[in-house]
Amino acid sequence: MATIYTLTSSLHDEKSVALATDEFLSSLGIAYDMRGNDYTDYGTHPLDLIFVRTGGTEGIFCSLLPQLLERNPRKIYLLASGKSNSLAASMEILSLLRQRGIGGEIIHGSREYVSQRINILERAAEARSQLMGCRLGCVGLPSDWLVASRADVIKVRERMGIQLCYIAMKELLTKVAAIPSADDNAVDGEMSDNIRKAMPGAMQIYHALKSIITRDHLQGFTLRCFDLLSALHNTGCLALAKLNAEGYVAGCEGDVPAMMSMMIGRAATGVSGFQANPATIDPETGEVLFAHCTIPLDMVERYEYDTHFESGIGVAIRGFMAKGPVTVFKVSGDLGEYFAEEGELLQCGSEPGLCRTQLRVRLNDSGQTKYFLTRPIGNHHIILPGHHKALLREILG
Repeated sequence: MATIYTLTSSLHDEKSVALATDEFLSSLGIAYDMRGNDYTDYGTHPLDLIFVRTGGTEGIFCSLLPQLLERNPRKIYLLASGKSNSLAASMEILSLLRQRGIGGEIIHGSREYVSQRINILERAAEARSQLMGCRLGCVGLPSDWLVASRADVIKVRERMGIQLCYIAMKELLTKVAAIPSADDNAVDGEMSDNIRKAMPGAMQIYHALKSIITRDHLQGFTLRCFDLLSALHNTGCLALAKLNAEGYVAGCEGDVPAMMSMMIGRAATGVSGFQANPATIDPETGEVLFAHCTIPLDMVERYEYDTHFESGIGVAIRGFMAKGPVTVFKVSGDLGEYFAEEGELLQCGSEPGLCRTQLRVRLNDSGQTKYFLTRPIGNHHIILPGHHKALLREILG
């Protein structure tokens, strides 16, 4: 819900302005809390809008500006109608903000545009609120080959309020050893004898990771999963698939930027994201084949058990998503840059020689494939169901 404050010139008839205000806001079909000209709690809500109702309000705004800046707003949003020189006054105010290096935006246009823009701003503000103070764990250090996939802990906390904490791999191994090995009713479906034998160990990993989540009050984590191949002769693929479906963020290979991308995606959309790396890219068609050995179970229509691709052991997931709109997303380790592009999931595959879950995505702008080949943010990217580019841009912009 937006909280709306007003700027009104005393030269205008308040009764007429109030009537026009009600008509304008009602036409937008948005939920809002009207504060009028009482700015005492400005900046304490997810989204504050200043409705410049009339012209001649520039001086009033200037007198309020020191009070507004005390709240350190990310941006000052000005709502402008098409009446009473509302837009002209808003433009003069925004020009002043720009001269002083203060972020701002005028929200103005068709009723549909204004309504959609406010909706995006509300959702972005809610996502940022969810991210503020969230705790993400790194179970083990990033995999040795992730030479460009580290995180700047200080900048991540400053820019988004995300807290990163590191958990030694031996803590996980100790917890796994303390969990009795037994068949678990939490899994179903057909499986080979090798998979059936590996299943109890895969479930031990799941229960151990969940206990760490609970102990450390985590909203998510990334796991240096390849260490489990030698230490436990098993994988974390099943555990990650299940934990993502339960509402946590669970990433692979100790890739911290990928984990943060998944967390931002979940806060923005309320759904899980699939961490995968491009296997093939066709710059002419805009098609990218993404693959990995796990996928959140709540993202798929159906799934199969298989072994982990590189090692041929443990329990991995081959998932099949519904065709349709998707967004490919990734943030850098300091949250200073990001990639977000919309596309369509064309098909899910099961080709040999690739990780088990395989999604062929066609980007809406085929030219965006150049990003992967000239300026990628690491190799792992996140696939989110639906089109969310505008929302992600607002959260990170």
